[in-house]
Amino acid sequence: MHVTLIQGLLLSIAAIIQGVDFWLEGLYIFRPIIVAPIAGLILGDLQTGLIVGGVTELAFAGLTPAGGTQPPNPILAGVMGVVIAHTTGAKPEAAMALALPFSLLMQYVILFFYSTFAFFMRQIDAAAYAGDTKKVGRINITTTGIVAITYGIIVFLTGYLAQTPMRVFVSSLPTWLTHGFEVIGGILPAIGFAMLLNTMLKMEFMPFLLIGFILSSFLNFSNLLPVAVVGLALAIYTYTIDQKIKNNKPKLVIDPNLNPEGEDFSNGI
Repeated sequence: MHVTLIQGLLLSIAAIIQGVDFWLEGLYIFRPIIVAPIAGLILGDLQTGLIVGGVTELAFAGLTPAGGTQPPNPILAGVMGVVIAHTTGAKPEAAMALALPFSLLMQYVILFFYSTFAFFMRQIDAAAYAGDTKKVGRINITTTGIVAITYGIIVFLTGYLAQTPMRVFVSSLPTWLTHGFEVIGGILPAIGFAMLLNTMLKMEFMPFLLIGFILSSFLNFSNLLPVAVVGLALAIYTYTIDQKIKNNKPKLVIDPNLNPEGEDFSNGI
């Protein structure tokens, strides 16, 4: 399959929007489970987009930016996973593994921006001290625009212009190496879940983990949708209970005549 010029431009526009969201972390449309299906829809191969998005999201489940740390870029992983699978016919697991170098490339680009954009901090501090909110806004819009355009350029270069060399490269790989990428792609989701559980696995969450494990392992389902519905039901139930506890908690009423130590100053003494 071939990526047309229009499709390459649409992939770039989608990457620009998703890149801004990743920079601001507003709507979380930069996750692979969103990025890959959109890329698949643009390429006319939604099924591949859904499969690659699911596999890639599992692998990236535990990779979340925290502070100054920057994990491999999920947008390039999702887009290039779909492009590789669509143009070369590689299996989703292998395509996801082959897309990791592009993800790492964008990771280093973002880290470069983190360092170079420190140049603007002196100007922002000066503008904030002077109360010049318009200048602060212009600087933020400028830096965000640079990031957005970079996403579009890199996706266009790798997804459209480099598709022929990429197809030749993947086709020249020996069978055993291609199978190795498939195995790696199958292992990465387990690693992603392990990283996620390393943070989230607490005693109060154990019942939900055990319920999901029993449902997925011992009951015969054609897909995991019933397990997801059960998980949603448990989440709604837990949220409802937490809200009731929060609403029923007695409110502390402070007498204005009392100081923080509880002494009565109502008589002025």
